[in-house]
Amino acid sequence: MKKIIKVLKLHIPAGKANPAPPLGPSLAEQGVNISEFCQKFNELTKDKGSYTMPVRVVVYEDRSYDLKLQEPLTSELLKEIAGVDKGSGEPNRKKIAKITQDQLKKVAERKMKDLNTDNLDEAIKIVTGTAHSMGLDIV
Repeated sequence: MKKIIKVLKLHIPAGKANPAPPLGPSLAEQGVNISEFCQKFNELTKDKGSYTMPVRVVVYEDRSYDLKLQEPLTSELLKEIAGVDKGSGEPNRKKIAKITQDQLKKVAERKMKDLNTDNLDEAIKIVTGTAHSMGLDIV
């Protein structure tokens, strides 16, 4: 088994990885082949639209790496469902849109494998917290 030297957690726009900062320097520091990484990531995410993709990069001692893509950010999925461009600057005072319990459930089901729970009700609570912090009203 290869020895892990670093696990990087990055958020990269789908299909738009490039060697420029902040991605390039954080990978170069670990000795990862940046152009190879960018090609691999862009190929894996070319059909993901304009989402920002969370990715875990496990870097090994021999400078090889594993790439694990996660589902798009919860906030981006909620913005898409609510039809808004960004969250509220004052989520407790200014509500920007309404979403239904069913819509919350769909997002929770999609994000389930990335969340730290196997229980759908708990996943819905996590997504509900994100929705509230964005200024979304749940009806």
